[in-house]
Amino acid sequence: MNWFLLFWSFLIIQRLAEVRIAKSNEKKLLSKGAVEAGSDHYKWMVSMHVAFFVVFFLEVYVFNAQPPSWWIVPFTLFLMAQVIRVWAISSLGEFWNTKIILLPGANVVARGPYRFMRHPNYTVVSLELLVMPLIFGAYFTAILFTILNIFMLRVRIPAEEKALMELTDYEKSHGQKQRFFPSQ
Repeated sequence: MNWFLLFWSFLIIQRLAEVRIAKSNEKKLLSKGAVEAGSDHYKWMVSMHVAFFVVFFLEVYVFNAQPPSWWIVPFTLFLMAQVIRVWAISSLGEFWNTKIILLPGANVVARGPYRFMRHPNYTVVSLELLVMPLIFGAYFTAILFTILNIFMLRVRIPAEEKALMELTDYEKSHGQKQRFFPSQ
């Protein structure tokens, strides 16, 4: 098995494990009275992420994209993103989900990377959609899905923040923080 297939397989396994965690968290939260918001766009977000893996695979494995000489730069950024991903997911605990599922009246998590920014997980995903393809020279995938992700986040984040403001203490705990970049 070559390096790309190993990397790609790791990503698929990682995402499937995250879906399993999200489903478990969803079940726990819903049993406590949580509600889902922004479900209209969720199928499009899932479709975009599935399409990313298909296009990424095709560009590298079928169309033979080649890693650039500077592949170590995006690979290092990818590794850094993984650390922040685990930090963000573990900081949210049972509140982490791929859907917008909120427990009315809950205090918003303000620990881990959430001390510094509102959406570290979206920052990580945005970085990954750019750098994972760049590791292998899949420039089309990197550009296309970075653009698609921008459009997706322009729908997703307002829906999530609206629900957070209506159902939690979000404005009080996160109102002064930047969305994607650390601030104090």
